[in-house]
Amino acid sequence: MKLTEFFLGQLEREAAGTRKALERMPEGKNDWKPHEKSMDIGYLAALVAKMPSWIAMMIEQEELDFAKRSESSFVPKQQLTRADLVRMLDESVAEARAALQKTNDDHLMKLWRFRVGERVVSEEPRHVMIQDSVFNHLCHHRGQLTVYLRLAGASVPAIYGPSADEGKF
Repeated sequence: MKLTEFFLGQLEREAAGTRKALERMPEGKNDWKPHEKSMDIGYLAALVAKMPSWIAMMIEQEELDFAKRSESSFVPKQQLTRADLVRMLDESVAEARAALQKTNDDHLMKLWRFRVGERVVSEEPRHVMIQDSVFNHLCHHRGQLTVYLRLAGASVPAIYGPSADEGKF
């Protein structure tokens, strides 16, 4: 199986679980957070919705220099509804899908850099960065989001297995 085919399948599977979590976002509670050191639920949900688009960035650009990005360009700060978040996810997934369909495994073997100014944080083949910095990272933050959902009084979807709210496979 080609890497591009593997990632396209993984993208669709993870998008389905992510959509289920975003559809349970409590309306009007974007500023809620479980602890003063935590990010707020609206920011976290928007981050999760946008993460698939990072695949396109990793395919189309040679690097990301985080020193050149403003926080406001990263994730919107306005109040987002469930519908906004799902739409954001759908656009992000479409962008990732299109980039994966246009690339090839040779390109995914080429190095990609994440830096902050002159400091290189990570430099790995694109396929490693896509797996670690997008898919694994997405699962981490989506897991955080499901904990936030529970604490905010929303239901938690079954993603990889049953949840207390959706007890069946």
